[in-house]
Amino acid sequence: MFYAFESDPDLCFVDIHEDGDHLYPGTGFADETGTGDATGMKLNIPMRPGANDKDFLKVWPEAETFIRAFKPDFIIFQCGADSIKGDPITDMAFTPKSHAHAASSLCNIADEFSRGRIIALGGGGYNRTNLAAAWNAVLFQLIVT
Repeated sequence: MFYAFESDPDLCFVDIHEDGDHLYPGTGFADETGTGDATGMKLNIPMRPGANDKDFLKVWPEAETFIRAFKPDFIIFQCGADSIKGDPITDMAFTPKSHAHAASSLCNIADEFSRGRIIALGGGGYNRTNLAAAWNAVLFQLIVT
């Protein structure tokens, strides 16, 4: 999805994902920050294989700071569950707690800058149990935050 918007200066983009050195198609490196007028408007945070919730919590403040600096009019949260341990495509080890944390934080940012406008969309994830757990965690936060 990054490449569809890499030159759009009106879109702030943050992606936390498995390192492209270990996952097809070998993209999403930290130095990919946008092109042209959008340079610096994109943030890729590649994670090592096996990254867990503790690792997620270490990098999340960078994502949150980046988003807050953009002062978004609305937030689109693509909730890919392929980062959860047990997904057959990636080698990540997040739990739904990381997804819940992101959802809660993004709801707070949406309340602060965009009158609560946030939409959550599905993304990757190839283990149905993980998908259900991640989406339940996200939906709960969207309701209670």
